[in-house]
Amino acid sequence: MLERLFKKQIPLMLGIDIGSHAIKAVLLSQQNEGYRLDAYAIEPLPKGAVAEREIQDMETVARVISKIRKKIPKSVSHAVAAVSGNTVISKVIYMDVTLSDDDLEGQIEIEADSLIPYPLNEVSLDFEKLDVNDVDPSKVNVLLSAARTESIETRMETIESGGFEVKVIDVESYALSRACALCLSQLPEEEHDKVIGMIDVGASMTLFSVVEQNENIYTRDQMFGGDQYTQSIVSYYNKSFDEAEMAKVSGDMPPNYTFEVLAPFQTTLLQQVRRSIQMFLTTSGKENIDNIIISGGSSLIEGIDQLLIEELGIHAVVANPFIDMQISDKIDPEMLAKQQSQLMVATGLALRSFSTWHI
Repeated sequence: MLERLFKKQIPLMLGIDIGSHAIKAVLLSQQNEGYRLDAYAIEPLPKGAVAEREIQDMETVARVISKIRKKIPKSVSHAVAAVSGNTVISKVIYMDVTLSDDDLEGQIEIEADSLIPYPLNEVSLDFEKLDVNDVDPSKVNVLLSAARTESIETRMETIESGGFEVKVIDVESYALSRACALCLSQLPEEEHDKVIGMIDVGASMTLFSVVEQNENIYTRDQMFGGDQYTQSIVSYYNKSFDEAEMAKVSGDMPPNYTFEVLAPFQTTLLQQVRRSIQMFLTTSGKENIDNIIISGGSSLIEGIDQLLIEELGIHAVVANPFIDMQISDKIDPEMLAKQQSQLMVATGLALRSFSTWHI
């Protein structure tokens, strides 16, 4: 349940990111000077098994997870997954700083009834104290998270049918922001505490989160993703959806592909990013975003970081959460280099093995 979200350190867990087209899994261990990537897996999902971040076919998804189970050391039996999209609500609320944890819990439930647009008996709640409010020191900032219990239970049952025991259900945007800290060495040192936009472009949804000083300060989901790119290949070149996906990965495209398919998709992606940035600036009062880290399947488009730099005037990099990590000898470094930017959410989930991270 979501109430398992912010708990004390627990045994090593596999981060499992259930997407629309694939399930990604990451296993990390902690070393003296950082982390080590011990194992990872990416297994494709049949089309329709997951739609709009919700599992539609539990049996099929469980079978895919069981394939991942065979690639992960048998000693690792615990997992952490995430909920996302419109099933999740997160708000920072302000409570009396003198309230004990028990009193705070009771007050939170009263507040939640007016803040959450679902009956409380249909949601799972969690909260955590953050820090004293800067404007009013008599108040403490409290992060309230809620998700539909049905969505949480579906994920838990599916993963456990695939061979893992779910210990934590997190929130996808928190996991993405948590992984941001692993990519900071891709940015100039003086940029580490500045405003960083995280753009994770999935198959059907794009998650936009903003991090400042290691804190998630904004999140927005958009109905946009790499499927639009794939559908254009299907339409233009009379391919099946699976053939189009393979062509995207292999780069085996007709000569006019750049003008007919790639350029229009890039234009649409830029429009989505611009819109997200503008909405953030309007609602936050911030003057600008200083850096962009892009991840997800569409981050594999060659030159996407340079395109963002040229069109938006913002420094951009393609995410590599393993840039400062040790890598297990069992992992193919060339294959990892091609897939690493798709593993941001799974990596952020795997980090829950080592700390509760305050958001």
